[in-house]
Amino acid sequence: MTTLARKLRLVDYFVLGFGVMVGTAWLVVMDDILQRGGPLGAILGFTGGAIMLLPIGYVYSQLVKAIPDAAGEAAYVAKFFSPRISFLAGWMMLLCYFLTCPFEALAAGRISGYLFPSFNTMELYRLGGQPVYLPHVLLGLTITVLLTWLNCRGIQASARLAKATTFTFLTLVLIFAAAGAKHGSTANLHPLFSHSPLLSVLLVWQVVPWLIAGFESVGKSVEEASPDFPKTNFSVAIMLTIFSGLVFFWIVIWSVAYVAPWQTLKSNEQFPTAVAFEQALHAHWIVTLIMASAFVALLQAFNANMVASSRLFFAMGRRNLLDSRIARIHPVTQTPSTAVIAVGIASAITMLLGEAGLVPILEVGAAASAVGWMSACASYYCMKPAFRGRVAAIFGLLVTSMMIFVKVVPMVPGHFSKYEWMALAIWLAVGFLLRASGRHENTSAKHQSEISNVACETQPSES
Repeated sequence: MTTLARKLRLVDYFVLGFGVMVGTAWLVVMDDILQRGGPLGAILGFTGGAIMLLPIGYVYSQLVKAIPDAAGEAAYVAKFFSPRISFLAGWMMLLCYFLTCPFEALAAGRISGYLFPSFNTMELYRLGGQPVYLPHVLLGLTITVLLTWLNCRGIQASARLAKATTFTFLTLVLIFAAAGAKHGSTANLHPLFSHSPLLSVLLVWQVVPWLIAGFESVGKSVEEASPDFPKTNFSVAIMLTIFSGLVFFWIVIWSVAYVAPWQTLKSNEQFPTAVAFEQALHAHWIVTLIMASAFVALLQAFNANMVASSRLFFAMGRRNLLDSRIARIHPVTQTPSTAVIAVGIASAITMLLGEAGLVPILEVGAAASAVGWMSACASYYCMKPAFRGRVAAIFGLLVTSMMIFVKVVPMVPGHFSKYEWMALAIWLAVGFLLRASGRHENTSAKHQSEISNVACETQPSES
């Protein structure tokens, strides 16, 4: 039986995890983060959110070592709960990874259109009042096809791209942060909080799990670790991803608030971060640099999320939670090629929904990650770990419950609108349809096999 290629090392797991975590959202939502909490409120909110995720990271580090299965949450849950719950946990987690792919493909057009206005021509249609342009679609489709092809070539090709894009992106971020430090002022940081200190921190904390989710994706590539890879390094990769994501947002929040009065950031502007730097430096080159870093970031995020989503998709097929044909491994490249191609095709189709269609689904993705983390914590608690492990699992269950609570309870600011509920219903419906179809195909294949065996047994012997 062909198995997945075992090539990944610690740096590969780090760049893939960081890639899942950091895409282009930091560029788009920085004004919202600062309006929620102010500079210090935002930094404290991210710090508190990251600290609260550490016990969940610990849970995942133990689960990855105990159950080294690319199915991740679906595999963990399957040890203690029914196949239906196992499917639900995996399917909800798949949403988090998969949706980033079309979102980043769409972001490529927006970034290019900001630098080159000629890209914002040849409108095809409108969804939710937002135009969808032909050049945006063509660019997004080109990136989707190229990354799908690259991922089909093998995990080493994906990891090489992840390393190149991650370290290039971090270098560019340090360059524009240093440029901003020379032109900013501490006066721009005041007031430090947008509301009362506690409310400011809480409002930012609410969005932190969505922005630094991705540490758990390490487990989706667990079967592709190098043969000499120490199991303890899975824990290192997970914790390193969380802390690096936190430091990254510290730098970006401080840099943006330092170069311009954060209250002046306008939510109606496409990229308020770039605008703030341009006004501070009175130069357009800084905009080009920031947009270039964002473009590298979207390639990094698209690639890493394609790896995570295709592995989870593949492993769910292998467990017969979906059509088992999804679990095909290419005999030469040792990649789950069918799953990779399926993710690529689905990304291309979903991208056509445009920004208006994807944003509600992304909101659901934030809650879906909480559902996946909760299922992992519940499974780990059922494993009856030592006291420290039980405390981490219980704490994780409490944190994820709060994350889900703030999204589904109507009186809480930031709760689901009717469009988010519709997106959730559609995703669940698609999942159960695929599951029903897969079970039918698997049952039919098994039935055909039984018929063939019976036919062979009833044939007269030639001897």
